[in-house]
Amino acid sequence: MTLEELRRRFALPLPAASVYGDEGPRPDPATLRPAAVLVPVVARVPDPTILFTRRASHLKDHSGQVSFPGGRVHAEDASPDATALREAREEIGLDPGRVELLGRMPEYLTRTGFRVTPVVGIVTPPFELQPDANEVEEIFEVPLPFLLDPANRRRQSRVWQGETRWFYEMPYQGHYIWGATAGMLVNLANHLSQGRL
Repeated sequence: MTLEELRRRFALPLPAASVYGDEGPRPDPATLRPAAVLVPVVARVPDPTILFTRRASHLKDHSGQVSFPGGRVHAEDASPDATALREAREEIGLDPGRVELLGRMPEYLTRTGFRVTPVVGIVTPPFELQPDANEVEEIFEVPLPFLLDPANRRRQSRVWQGETRWFYEMPYQGHYIWGATAGMLVNLANHLSQGRL
């Protein structure tokens, strides 16, 4: 998919709700803390990539997991877009001026207590990144065609708090993308594949 196709797709109506690997009951959105992540599509040639972080291993929540730059909404954030851009600057040193915002995917409700808005944007190289060692251990990119291909995702399950929970996973070259991050990617792939331009 080219960047122009991506822009055209985000000019069309977005899905009303997220799809989950685990189709059981979701938490009540009113009980969840608002958060936002940036889904950074890097304008690489010949194929765009998506940039990920691997969270620091000493963190209390989600340590060592692959994620998008993002976090909780702060009172001073004017919108989910502002949250996503602020967090990306704080976590990896991404200049907001390098990001062309395309739109927001539907909120993703996590079982760990968050109502996450994925904000999709195109990041134009060149850029320099500086990970915050308190939050991020690694920054890496995965080709967008790999992430959009249904053959590269699986549903898996684990027992969590006495219940079997299902989720998506997308292993890539030693990186294990799973859970909410993989679920958001599946939602993105579904949106981009509908009525391909």
